[in-house]
Amino acid sequence: MMHSKPNIVYFFVDDMGYGDASCLNPDGMIKTPNIDRFATEGMVFTDAHSSSAVCSPSRYSVLTGRYNWRSTLQRGIVGVYGDPLIAGTRLTVPGFLKTHGYHTACIGKWHLGQGWDFEATPEDFRPEVPAFTQPDRLPEDLEATSAQKALWREAFSKPTTGGPTKRGFDYYFGVDVPNWPPYCFIENDRTVGIPSEFIPERLMAQNLASWRGPAMPYWHFEQLLPTWAKKADDYIGERAAAEEPFFLYLPMTSPHTPLSVNKEFIGRSGLANLYADLVIETDDVFGRVLDSLERHGVADNTLVVFTSDNGCAHYVGAKEDGRGNYESAMEPQGHFPSGPYRGYKSDAWDGGHRIPCIARWPGAIEPGSICGQLVCLSDLMATCADIVGDALPDSAGEDSFSMLSLFRHPDEPVRDHVVHHSIDGKFAIRDGEWKLVLCPGSGGWTHPDREAAEQGLPLVQLYDLHADPGETTNLHAQEPDRVKAMLARLKKLVADGRSTPGRAQQNDVPVDIWKLETMPAIDPRVLDDY
Repeated sequence: MMHSKPNIVYFFVDDMGYGDASCLNPDGMIKTPNIDRFATEGMVFTDAHSSSAVCSPSRYSVLTGRYNWRSTLQRGIVGVYGDPLIAGTRLTVPGFLKTHGYHTACIGKWHLGQGWDFEATPEDFRPEVPAFTQPDRLPEDLEATSAQKALWREAFSKPTTGGPTKRGFDYYFGVDVPNWPPYCFIENDRTVGIPSEFIPERLMAQNLASWRGPAMPYWHFEQLLPTWAKKADDYIGERAAAEEPFFLYLPMTSPHTPLSVNKEFIGRSGLANLYADLVIETDDVFGRVLDSLERHGVADNTLVVFTSDNGCAHYVGAKEDGRGNYESAMEPQGHFPSGPYRGYKSDAWDGGHRIPCIARWPGAIEPGSICGQLVCLSDLMATCADIVGDALPDSAGEDSFSMLSLFRHPDEPVRDHVVHHSIDGKFAIRDGEWKLVLCPGSGGWTHPDREAAEQGLPLVQLYDLHADPGETTNLHAQEPDRVKAMLARLKKLVADGRSTPGRAQQNDVPVDIWKLETMPAIDPRVLDDY
């Protein structure tokens, strides 16, 4: 059924680099025909960024329109069985759209905290609940005891208290984190069945499961992508006949680990790399979702966005030397997941957060168009508000700029700055074509700041991205006034609690933009220069 308001489908892949989409990286070795076709039907954003270079924080920003570092999570990700990151009082994209008559659904990976009603954390081993907390150092022949199974029955019979249906979604079907326990599907606020055994040892390996924990019998990772495609098709078919528009958020579990590829896609990439094959399978699922919209007659009245939560992980499908160093398995074969950009997932460099982003909306977006303007994943909320013709309250979408005008006028910018954040909580700020990075290394895994500080590298990095998109030449010494001006702007954006016009807001916790404790080789007195 056609509505005056468009349906919105947000297809959100996990850890797919800018260079993994062949329409963005023609020299790449991975071919993504469905994404490429989609690009010819819509608009490609070549300067799009996630708010963070890692998973949970980016998801927070997508659904709240607020920078992740304004929340309680200042570095890293939501942990195993972690508490909900999105406050129950915060307006989310689905919550906002519901007030405008939308039905809302989330199918796939959540990783924002479910609100489990029991005590279980990977950091604090608790003898009374050992079954929840032991990582992969457990014995190979580990079997759940009767007491552990009873504990699981009690724990997983309870509803979750802070998952998607408590944060604005009418319906949810997915997993919390695919390579973490519990290894089961979750529908709305309940597990689908009660996990009753430890995940098998054969699934405990690099690029598969990361933590031992409770699992459903016969659990396997190959079922995930086909399940998301089937559930999405069911939902689209159901909502196509309804009298209300829908918002479908599809956060994929791929091409993030576990690298469990279905048989028909193994070897399809030609790179002898399961990550590359999983990109191909993810592209296939995206094609199936697009076909579903066509088959159910709603494609012409649906805004579809394809994007990623951050860049590709440098370690995925790579060889490890036993000391935590990884030898790329794809670059020697001529494929660069970050394209021409420096760094990978976790980093403050562009390879960590510059991501593929393509939008299609028949009649509103010119097919085959390209937009080189700066955009951020936090911009979804303001875009939705613009679409339905409503204004957001001051306490919502503090860092969200509407992209709606870019659909018609891709050469007219909607923002001139964006703040980046690495897995270690290191900051960077884009101001026009200039980028200031507040750490001596990558801010993440590919060049740890501790090592960079010990090597005597400068505390800050300044790059002219117009002349140097690969961030190879640090100009901080040549441009001291620009460094100070950009730093002052960042400090104001932090202090104001927002980057959009409106009444100042409070960050959830104090925000430290330097985090010198992670760089002991740097004398704190160096901050006097800034």
